[in-house]
Amino acid sequence: MENPTNPSNPNTLSMHDPNLIKLKMYLINVVAREYSQETVSATEREALVKEGLNKAYEQTGVKLPESIRQQLFHDVLDELIGFGPIQDLLNDDDITEVMVNRADLVYIERKGQLIETKVKFDDDSHVARVIEKIISPLGRRVDTESPMVDARLPDGSRVNAVIPPVAIDGPLLTIRKFSKSKYTIDQLIEFDTLTHTMAEFLRACVLGRLNVIISGGTGSGKTTLLNVLSGFIPDTDRVITIEDSAELRLNQVHVVRMEARPPDIDGRGQITIRDMVRNSLRMRPDRIIVGECRGGEALDMLQAMNTGHDGSLTTLHANSPRDALSRLETMVLMAGMELPLKVIRQQVASAVDLIVHQSRLKTGPRKITAISEVAGMEGDTIVMTDIFRYEQTGVAPDGSIIGQFKPTGIRPMFSPRLEAIGYKLSAELFSNLTPAPPAGSRRR
Repeated sequence: MENPTNPSNPNTLSMHDPNLIKLKMYLINVVAREYSQETVSATEREALVKEGLNKAYEQTGVKLPESIRQQLFHDVLDELIGFGPIQDLLNDDDITEVMVNRADLVYIERKGQLIETKVKFDDDSHVARVIEKIISPLGRRVDTESPMVDARLPDGSRVNAVIPPVAIDGPLLTIRKFSKSKYTIDQLIEFDTLTHTMAEFLRACVLGRLNVIISGGTGSGKTTLLNVLSGFIPDTDRVITIEDSAELRLNQVHVVRMEARPPDIDGRGQITIRDMVRNSLRMRPDRIIVGECRGGEALDMLQAMNTGHDGSLTTLHANSPRDALSRLETMVLMAGMELPLKVIRQQVASAVDLIVHQSRLKTGPRKITAISEVAGMEGDTIVMTDIFRYEQTGVAPDGSIIGQFKPTGIRPMFSPRLEAIGYKLSAELFSNLTPAPPAGSRRR
């Protein structure tokens, strides 16, 4: 490639000037070509890239104002050792989501609020290059035949990309970031996601080996809560985690992690969540954690819960605890077994002990809005009873929601299992004691 010409008016340059973009691409190509074969650590690679960038810039003979030169170098380094224009957004710990709607339209989520940024890509091909840089190390592919892909960043952040022809206005990129430090239950209490009492109750439920489903809408914090609750599992248990894109971060020693694999370019070699759930039963698990149930694997998960793998956890998308049960029924039907609806409901009622529903309120904060026991069957209907609820009491002048967490006064039927591990339900919690529904066909 020939050296780019010197910009005509360096004092009036913007980073989107065509000549400056040409210079940037020249520097990227020269340095990438020189160091693409280097097998060194990340720190050494950064030093080499900086050295090569200085050398390549000097050889062009271009003289830019210092502020422009520094910004140019910053952008080139982000392209070579980061993820281009969005790298600064990924480095910002206050940002929880990055959304590239178009090359020139990038949004972020900060403290639950969507904010338009000034970040811009050069063009659609620039967005496509960043997407390819993210997915290629993972063996994933995205092309016109397979225009949608899920992946993850090295830090565990969740990535979804969509390209034309599905994405009409150009490539789309959505990154759900995860905190560099794992959230703790104390932090969730501090964020007012739940109360101390609710936290202790959930801790006892995990230690008591209850099967727990975390439900909620998109972005409600289901995976974060799953991570936190998984932290209560004793180190003595053998835990198997199964995910589409590995993002759970468990601190226990005896954890076996598995990740789904998409089909190759010939449509072969796919490993699904369902394949891994069935295989996990041959791996002597104490507990199985499925990052998210989306389809037929729900049947295998229920069967695992019903055959001695108590204490398992998973998440699913739903608008309420009752809706979560309906979603489970639908997903079991997706397994293609053609089971009668009553049999499916009996499987659900027998397997699932607790549904923890989390919501993201309109103003951004995330709350556990219900903790509900699956209490068995009455006729053809699954019986549910709320143990805790979040009740909205008003709206503040700034638009934020006012409400409080309340125990319902109903003592769960699994109380003896919690007492067996030393957790005695507080009398204050059930001062307005209401009899729990009959167990019906519930096994345990």
